[in-house]
Amino acid sequence: MRILVVGGAGYIGSHTVKALIHEGFKPIVLDNLVFGDRSIVENVLKTPLIVGQAGDKGLIKSILSGTHPKTNGKKIDAIINFAAYTSVSESIKNPSKYYRNNLGDALSMLEVLVEHNELRNNKKINYSKIPIIFSSSCATYGIKNVKNMPIKENTPQNPLNPYGKSKFMIEQILSDFSDAYGLSSISLRFFNAAGADPECNIGENHEPETHLIPLIFDALVDKKKSIKVFGDDYPTNDGTCIRDFIHVNDLAQAHIIALKSLFNRDYCGFYNVGTGRGHSVLEVIEICKKVTNLELSIEISERREGDAPVLIASPQKIMRELGWKPSYPKLENIIEHAWRWYLKINSEK
Repeated sequence: MRILVVGGAGYIGSHTVKALIHEGFKPIVLDNLVFGDRSIVENVLKTPLIVGQAGDKGLIKSILSGTHPKTNGKKIDAIINFAAYTSVSESIKNPSKYYRNNLGDALSMLEVLVEHNELRNNKKINYSKIPIIFSSSCATYGIKNVKNMPIKENTPQNPLNPYGKSKFMIEQILSDFSDAYGLSSISLRFFNAAGADPECNIGENHEPETHLIPLIFDALVDKKKSIKVFGDDYPTNDGTCIRDFIHVNDLAQAHIIALKSLFNRDYCGFYNVGTGRGHSVLEVIEICKKVTNLELSIEISERREGDAPVLIASPQKIMRELGWKPSYPKLENIIEHAWRWYLKINSEK
């Protein structure tokens, strides 16, 4: 089966592409390469890459119908959508960029998908609706009260920033499109993706880097740098934010399990993907120090606007209904894999 992975050249997307290949699927990547890595897709994963925007309706039509040269005349059987800008702080400063890219492009793509499904239905030619897996976020919850942990899927959603709001709005569109057009979808509200593929072929390599663990590694390796901790006065044990870190390979598997559950099924669902365990920023720093056997300087800064004090998932629903469970639930393993990848890519520079 051919799966269109939108944003498949990015961090989570590339790990999902690798997992799809391992499961016998034939992924095709669509990515604008703003943050995606062409060489990972073409040279490591050896997967067809189409460079373009998810909101380009003509391009999406040609891919879904199999008329685009990279599809070899084969139609698409499902979509997994990772395409999004993801910086909370940037979304607050420039919300237009996030609503146009995250929300506007997703809506355009969904409109083409619905039209394509209806066209195939009317022609009655090998009709099977194309489902979509949407990579959502725990940022849709916007929890301020630490007593509301862990977060369940029925927890009220009140996103605190435009990034979270863009993800939340797409979830609402998917729900409405299910009711109106019969579009099948699953939205996965993932928590903090971290780590790297254990085989060390792919991993995290953002420019500029914004994720906590690679930034800690930078400060551990370069003594001229320090790790900046945004706020030490939150209502937590050590005053720093607490997050649920999920191994990127486990997140990739969640997307595949969700995808398999949608074939030949009319359904619109929402699932958390996390470990159910929380670690504070200072705890993450200490584990990184332990794994690497290195020291670093810490700089306490003011809180960032839009950051929730605590975000911990309850993964019980996806475990119960889809049979998913994390293979790497311990943060130490996640950091070990991330560190091996970090050393590899920096030795190649």
